[in-house]
Amino acid sequence: MMPYMELVVLMPLVASAISFLFRRWGRLPALATMLISAITFAFVTLLCWNVYLNGPMERGIWYVDELSGIFVMLIAIVSVAVSIYSYGYVARDIGSGHMDADGEWQYYVLLNLFVPIMLLTCMVSSFGLLWIAIEATTLVSAFLVGFYRRQDSTEAAWKYLMICSVGITMALVGIALVYAASIGVLIEEGSALDFPILYDISDSLNPDIMRVAFVFMFIGFGTKMGLVPMHTWLPDAHSQAPTPISALLSATLLNCALYGMIRLKMIIDVAVPDLSQGFFIGFGALSLILAALFIMRSRDIKRMFAYSSIEHMGIIMIGLGIGTQLAIFGALFHVIAHSILKSFTFLSVGNVVSEYGTRDMGEIRGLREGMPFSASMLTLGTLAMVGVPPFAIFTGEALIIYGALSAENYLVAVAMVIAMLMVFAGSLRNIAPMMSGEPPEDVHEVRGWTRKAPLVALLAIGLFLGLFMPDQLRGLIDILAMLIGGLT
Repeated sequence: MMPYMELVVLMPLVASAISFLFRRWGRLPALATMLISAITFAFVTLLCWNVYLNGPMERGIWYVDELSGIFVMLIAIVSVAVSIYSYGYVARDIGSGHMDADGEWQYYVLLNLFVPIMLLTCMVSSFGLLWIAIEATTLVSAFLVGFYRRQDSTEAAWKYLMICSVGITMALVGIALVYAASIGVLIEEGSALDFPILYDISDSLNPDIMRVAFVFMFIGFGTKMGLVPMHTWLPDAHSQAPTPISALLSATLLNCALYGMIRLKMIIDVAVPDLSQGFFIGFGALSLILAALFIMRSRDIKRMFAYSSIEHMGIIMIGLGIGTQLAIFGALFHVIAHSILKSFTFLSVGNVVSEYGTRDMGEIRGLREGMPFSASMLTLGTLAMVGVPPFAIFTGEALIIYGALSAENYLVAVAMVIAMLMVFAGSLRNIAPMMSGEPPEDVHEVRGWTRKAPLVALLAIGLFLGLFMPDQLRGLIDILAMLIGGLT
């Protein structure tokens, strides 16, 4: 058997090493990153296909099942798009003086460290290893958040590092409690935190210990997900990072914590039935509503879409909390749709911000005339984010709302509709004025295929999934929805 799991993590590390060792060889780090990200995507595809055909792969520290496969595939897709887009984006940053030659190789070293750690997070076999991997994503991505070394970006990096480290430390306390509950049942302590083992013994775990463990782990993973009120790091970090990194943070890093949250739900719903529902729906609704309010009053375009990420994490949590097969199906599909379309939207924003030199939406005018391609992409990205059909996000939101109505959670459904209408109105009010007027003389459409092709590809995927759902994907999500909801 091919060591797919090892290769998936190893290949980006090779790109990171090349970026450092050959840092004086012109644009070799950028080219190596593009090539190796494509190879990594190929290995991820083979790994996921093997899991789809033959079931979970478990060996040593590795555990990859169908749930892992969805999250790993999303990381691979978005990282390929970001690596291609970065080629032109970094060149533009160097040309405008925002980055020097040293900054370029440092960017690629960090990018190629960040991606394999996220992949590792969704491929390990236990909560202990998951915690280590999530903490490692914080350490590496903090350097990317503060990459430009401006006062605002440095403050955002420290805020991100401090808040997420405190949060993930609370998750560690919860994991220690899970271990304490598990070794009270098991003879073999070495596997006390392994996911398959915990699933098998969930009904035997001490409910009092697991109740406290859940609260600590929920706060820890919720902090990294950006759930309100643990969200305060997210708008700063996502707005200050280089825009391709913002795409990774919103589209894949948040998913890593969400992945841990889903694993936790699958265990706690058996150990302490009905405990998770209130937490998931309550914090999800709070995140959705608060994000909607901030989106309406945003001036910074990257902060606006950062709050959009909080909104969508809230929607996903509501779907998981409702707990019916339909609602969980919608939540899982929404994870896929949000990852694809949020990365597309952030890359569209990157084109605009790099040319106008500002994130202030009040200072961006004449976009439709000055940058027709990027204006079209940004418009479509905004429509996708607010859930306009036929984009895939509309499908996910509709399924969750219908799931809430089917479960007679009418208040939740009404709150979702109102909040999403607020997001719709606020987003269009902010974006529409940017399209009209006269553009500055020095603003031109981005050149080169690397800053256009990834957008077209991601848009095509987001539209395809909104119009057609392949039977294989439908069947996979259906099975996962039953497993997560404890319906099998």
